[in-house]
Amino acid sequence: MQDISERTVLIVDDEEAIRDLLTATISAEYRTVQAVDGHEALNCALTEHPDLILLDVMMSGIDGYEVCRQLKLEESTKDIPVIFVTGRNGDEDETSGLSCGAVDYIKKPIKPSIVNARVRNQLELKQAREELRYRKENLEQTVTERTKELQRTKDTIVNSLATLAEYRDSETGGHIHRTQRYMKALAEAMAEYPQFKDQLDKNKIELLVKSAPLHDIGKVAVPDHILLKPGRLTAEEFEEIKKHTVYGYEALSRSCKDSAPQPFLEIGKEIAYTHHEKWNGTGYPLGLANHNIPLSGRMMALVDVYDALISKRIYKSAFSFSQAVDVIENDNGNHFDPAIVEVFQEVKDKFREIGFEYADFEEESNALAV
Repeated sequence: MQDISERTVLIVDDEEAIRDLLTATISAEYRTVQAVDGHEALNCALTEHPDLILLDVMMSGIDGYEVCRQLKLEESTKDIPVIFVTGRNGDEDETSGLSCGAVDYIKKPIKPSIVNARVRNQLELKQAREELRYRKENLEQTVTERTKELQRTKDTIVNSLATLAEYRDSETGGHIHRTQRYMKALAEAMAEYPQFKDQLDKNKIELLVKSAPLHDIGKVAVPDHILLKPGRLTAEEFEEIKKHTVYGYEALSRSCKDSAPQPFLEIGKEIAYTHHEKWNGTGYPLGLANHNIPLSGRMMALVDVYDALISKRIYKSAFSFSQAVDVIENDNGNHFDPAIVEVFQEVKDKFREIGFEYADFEEESNALAV
């Protein structure tokens, strides 16, 4: 922070004797710059960046009041304190000066002790304001950095939890990364549609993207002999697999209960619970239908199925891009919300690009080319 003794004072008066007197009065403590009229004062204010201006009122051309008004309109000069030094000593003159933005009004003939005291007071006030602004900016920066750090920690925890589920099911590979990016592409496109616009603002989209990896977190509670079974599941085993939606919901519900409100956990809980519900009501675990299924669950349903289709599994080969799109379109109105399928048709090429970028196997990349 600049010391007061290093401050610059601009002295503006059309009388040389007054300029020299003011300079002699304060130059022992401050750097001084002189201007002879309003035009030169405005130029000096922009080029010299003074910390304070001593300004005469009655000058040829632009008078002091107008100079002060123009200074206050300019972003780079609006915070420079202006003290009028003038022979106009009526109360209405002082009122006019203060009303156009001056911080003080010194009447001529000047008294050096008064000038010094007023100048020092205003420079100290200016320095105090700058220190407060500096501290505020530092505090804001610290808060911003801490917030980013907290967000990075939160993201790491979410992805670690999701990866834990991924490790339990070794065939999922890049499923988490792909579905997160599918969700982003789908949500951003849906936000352009009137029926979804109010539900998908920027913050909600960000929460959906961050929460998407939690959709299969409940798999950590499914027994290995079922989750990792290479062949077809029995009816009883499939019923157990279906419980991963409930397990995920219950685990995230406990997390929400034990901590301060976390919107991304609330949405994650919603996604984990409802991403296997179907538009026609034949899904699980609740058999919800149509708009009774939360929007996040309806979106994740399409994203999850699409990725399962294009992915290689022990029990199946990767579907081609066109085959996967056909399945989604053929299940329009049965498994999937028709309005979301409509948006999917708009962004399906983005889905294809994401699949290429995060493919686990060469077979998946080759299939997407078809």
